[in-house]
Amino acid sequence: MIKFPEDLDLRRLIRFSPDDGSIWLSESRMLLLHAASLGGMREEMMNSVGREFTRRVFTRMGFASGTRDAELARKIRGNLSIEEAFATGPQMHMLEGGVQVIPVHSHMDVARGEFDGKYIWRNSWEAEAHVNAFGPQQEAVCWSLIGYASGYTSAFMGRFILFKETKCVGCCDDECRIVGRPVEEWPDAQDHMAYFEPESIMSQLLELSSQVEVLRSSLKANRGLEGMVGESPSFRQACHLVEKAAETNVTVLLSGETGVGKERFARAIHRQSRRADKPFVTINCAALPHDLIEAELFGVEKGAYTGAASSRAGKFERADGGTLLLDELGELPLASQAKLLRALQEGEIERLGDDRPRKVDVRIIAATNVDLPQAVKEGRFRADLYYRISVYPILIPPLRERRSDIPSLVSTLIEKFSALHEKRIAGVTDQAMQALLAYGWPGNVRELGNVIERGVILAAQGDWIECRDLFPNFVVPDVERVAVDKTGALADQGHEQEGLLCEQILASGMALGDVESMVLRQAVACCKGNLSAAARLLGITRPQLSYRLKRCEIESAEAVGSDAGG
Repeated sequence: MIKFPEDLDLRRLIRFSPDDGSIWLSESRMLLLHAASLGGMREEMMNSVGREFTRRVFTRMGFASGTRDAELARKIRGNLSIEEAFATGPQMHMLEGGVQVIPVHSHMDVARGEFDGKYIWRNSWEAEAHVNAFGPQQEAVCWSLIGYASGYTSAFMGRFILFKETKCVGCCDDECRIVGRPVEEWPDAQDHMAYFEPESIMSQLLELSSQVEVLRSSLKANRGLEGMVGESPSFRQACHLVEKAAETNVTVLLSGETGVGKERFARAIHRQSRRADKPFVTINCAALPHDLIEAELFGVEKGAYTGAASSRAGKFERADGGTLLLDELGELPLASQAKLLRALQEGEIERLGDDRPRKVDVRIIAATNVDLPQAVKEGRFRADLYYRISVYPILIPPLRERRSDIPSLVSTLIEKFSALHEKRIAGVTDQAMQALLAYGWPGNVRELGNVIERGVILAAQGDWIECRDLFPNFVVPDVERVAVDKTGALADQGHEQEGLLCEQILASGMALGDVESMVLRQAVACCKGNLSAAARLLGITRPQLSYRLKRCEIESAEAVGSDAGG
């Protein structure tokens, strides 16, 4: 009988975090469900939508689960033999409580696409639940378990491997037995493949309903703000104000922290306005030298100053008929603020070196992350200009106040950067999403975009983005380190690892002083000779580290002298 390898490495992947109500298998969130409740749902579906649709749902559910576990197997046992790596699936199936798996025969050649596997199943939750609800059956009933085996093996082999039950406890057999082969080798494959495809009348109705919702959403997006992702109340309120402002020529003041997307909101106002076919011009008031701001805003005539070799239109003239975004307005110098105020009030500008006023028809949108009322009190911003531009203020909420929008933003950003970098990304792991939701986002949506792009670049082709891909430079807070020991009981993983480390030290035969000396030297080496950093790493003070290092040197010298004397 074939035996599986030790599964302690898999048990350590299971972690319980009772304080925040989550269970983890590596970076995938899991659920601990009552088998009876899942069986009850199965029974209700059988009675309401029929056997065929219920079988299809449970088969596909198992197939998806098996596919995810195959991805995990490649990561944790990718350096082992192909048989040991493949054994991860059956062992995970047992750890997850689905069924006991006993291998009978297994032949696999991934390179040649060959697979032939026979297994015994015992303690199938699914057979037990089905028999309890409907009594003995004429056909096998372990649908989700078959889906899991097929999904796992197909993902592992890179081709579709179909498993069938040749015996089933649900049919009064003593045990369940399954056989898996490439789908082409089964003469009745089409009869079984139908359960892996969403082609029932019910699924078609659900798909049609989904398509209708997508169509409604797209129509809503066309009528609303294109590219604006979010459904949180504060974000939708800001979008509502934008939609109302777009219908008019009112001057808009967009305020919010750095990275919240003020320019994106400004472009949305322009696109939805009657000026959409006219220019949209942006000037960053904080990025230009103070002596060039007026020339950039109002233009310059030839010879107005040294180096002005030709006449040039400013941003106001370039935006004539359209929209001008004054970004980072709070950084504008006081002298320039006075001239800007006149241009806004009179609707005309004068180029530097010219005394001829020029009429301009420009819709002004100002954006700032500065608290302008406070700046007015401090004398850094003109009160009359503030009152002129704050006719229609819109506050864009920071990302930390709209965390419910993060999942949809992440999906949109992954799609964007996957296309940009020509990579296929499955998504983010459950734990990675938890980290994204827990992070404070001081850089807001801009920072989120940077983090997701980094994750897309670091993740493997076709793989999931993990925590270490998103936050490679610092440790993301992990869930509580509680795992499952060899007996199946909960055990503190940290204590278990400490025990293994102590066993290795004792087995090495090193004296306690030698161990201390080794750890001290390694800490100093890791910190490239910086004793203060090494002391912090060890959790002691720098004088304590210096004393211990000197003591180790003395003891080492004495040991050498003793050996020489002997």
